[in-house]
Amino acid sequence: MATRQLAFDLLNDLRVPHSIGVNAAIEHMSTAACIDSRGAVFTRSEVVDFVLDLAGYTEDQPLYSKRLLEPSFGAGDFLLPAIGRLLDSWRNLNVSGSPVEDLRDAIRAVELHRHTFISTHAAVVSFLAREGITAKAATELANSWLVQDDFLLTSLDGRFDYVVGNPPYVRQELIPAALLSQYRNRYHTMYDRADLYIPFIERSLSLLAPKGHLGFICSDRWMKNRYGGPLRSFVAGHFHLKMYVDMVDTPAFHSEVIAYPAITVISREVPGPTRIAHRPAINPAVLHMLADELKAQTLVKGSQTVRELARVTNGAEPWLLESSDQMALIRRLEKRFPTLEEAGCVVGIGVATGADKAFIGDFESLDVEPDRKLPLVMTKDIVTGEVKWRGQGVINPFKESGGLVKLRDFPRLRKYLEDRKELIAKRHCAQKAPQNWYRTIDRIIPALASKPKLLVPDIKGEAHIVFEGGKFYPHHNLYFVTSEEWDLRALQAVLLSSLTRLFVATYSTKMRGGYLRFQAQYLRRIRIPMWADVSDSLRDELKNAAIKRDISACDKAVFRLYGLNTEERSALGGNGD
Repeated sequence: MATRQLAFDLLNDLRVPHSIGVNAAIEHMSTAACIDSRGAVFTRSEVVDFVLDLAGYTEDQPLYSKRLLEPSFGAGDFLLPAIGRLLDSWRNLNVSGSPVEDLRDAIRAVELHRHTFISTHAAVVSFLAREGITAKAATELANSWLVQDDFLLTSLDGRFDYVVGNPPYVRQELIPAALLSQYRNRYHTMYDRADLYIPFIERSLSLLAPKGHLGFICSDRWMKNRYGGPLRSFVAGHFHLKMYVDMVDTPAFHSEVIAYPAITVISREVPGPTRIAHRPAINPAVLHMLADELKAQTLVKGSQTVRELARVTNGAEPWLLESSDQMALIRRLEKRFPTLEEAGCVVGIGVATGADKAFIGDFESLDVEPDRKLPLVMTKDIVTGEVKWRGQGVINPFKESGGLVKLRDFPRLRKYLEDRKELIAKRHCAQKAPQNWYRTIDRIIPALASKPKLLVPDIKGEAHIVFEGGKFYPHHNLYFVTSEEWDLRALQAVLLSSLTRLFVATYSTKMRGGYLRFQAQYLRRIRIPMWADVSDSLRDELKNAAIKRDISACDKAVFRLYGLNTEERSALGGNGD
């Protein structure tokens, strides 16, 4: 850890002056009126108390001698209860000094939005006054504790024993370019499409003192998806993921949110087992009891609410938060078998046009040259498990070789597109390259339409894998799998099986209602044997099960295919007999 320690120290010394562009961007963000641009979401008081309990910020500790950081305090959802606990600890332990001298270093709380900062600063002063602190001391403490600045760029003194809060959930497109560039330069976890809460977690972890604890409630997307890889690696290499509480479908916030929340408690300690709980009732008594169980020195034997799993973190790999027997099965198959693409399959996604109303319509009615349109298969065409085409088509502006066709060579196509130019040219890709205004966002490869393929909708409660014989081009809400090695009907049986559902459930983030995302990044992680290693009899068994869409028969054949033992079959909810 010593090598990385230097990097931590450099990261926390952020006193280098900002450029004019960065200062302007910070000023813009500090005055933004839109809640979305600030990522402001307000946490229920019961959940705040639960997070503070899990992080160990409790009145029975000498909190006045510890340091707490709240990196985005907003209206004070976490800050005010933390101050209350700090004062109770200070009084309960009979500390005799003045509040300013004893408590000035106990809290640092940062907020970028200026109006919110002023409002909450006043609320802190009022709260302290109600607690019997003089007006002068209350103002001094608030001035010492609260910082109005960009948490990711401001300089903070020392390290912290506790970091708690609900970091802002802001998408990259809402961050000014100069500021986004600055964040990327400073934070190695700001990767791919990472939202703002990712570097917030990185910096918060870097500020932890030895044995310090971070307790956050925020989106769980980073725990499994692509952009969370560097942050998962950072946690796995230097910290202990102590607790994970799934909060999806619970009323954890004062308003409905799109994000899928979880509480994580991460400590700067030697890694060890992770305690896991799912979707508790938002009730003070229930959450208090759950916190006691999660923090207990020894886990209650046979607990129905808390599980303990070893080796949840594993470098940049997605966190496996399923049962221990399922996790062991996944790890074994990962070691033994190649990925889907290593076994000769190709995973892709259908075409995104950026203007479906212009590029997509009734196939027969699309008034363009016959070779400038393709029959299009969409999610609604496959709801029965087979393709029942509703007659839609997509305009194809691409040559077979890949470049755009010249419109002067296709008069009907030219007229069709120019009649809709106002709509098509509004798209970002068209404005970025005006000479190519009529391209679809994704390149269309006509040969794909004639390839047999498996079609997979993005979001489903169960695996919904449909065979398409090679007549249609897939729409962007469908993923597809093709293969020159595997028989697609046999592969369909594998992808329909409970084992594939376990793979996807393990690697993907869950949606509301328990739905899974069958995205390309998760499909590519599925392990399968090489086709050459599959016996003739098992090949036939797989194909027949898929054609009949007999999930039980698919499971039975797939369990044989992977050589699952009785315990592993049981972990999937059946024995395949």
